[in-house]
Amino acid sequence: MSGVDHILQTRGPVPTSRETPGGVDEAAIRSASVVDSPEHERFELWLGTELVGILGYRDGSEHHGAVHDDAPIAFMHTVVREEYGHRGLASLLVAGALAHARDHGWTVDPVCTYVQRYLDAHPQEADAAS
Repeated sequence: MSGVDHILQTRGPVPTSRETPGGVDEAAIRSASVVDSPEHERFELWLGTELVGILGYRDGSEHHGAVHDDAPIAFMHTVVREEYGHRGLASLLVAGALAHARDHGWTVDPVCTYVQRYLDAHPQEADAAS
């Protein structure tokens, strides 16, 4: 099992209705959810009961043993399972993570190059970034 396969586990079958040409269920895409998983320091993108993407982050509030309440949260990497690529799911994941950050008063440090490109393409989202 590769590292990504280990991270992106399946919790059960995705409900079937009408599938896209790549085999992804359209209803599942419409009901995609982004969930914060602080114990794993990542946001998770779920399609139905299947984990298909993650955006890892690092809480900058604890740096070298000192707590800094105003430290940004570094968005480190974005991963979507290969078979779900090129369908806009990474954008959904980043948008959901940025919305969560904004709702919780976080300042984001976009270390991940995908997040950087997303912010360049969506300047209206830049208010969450440092």
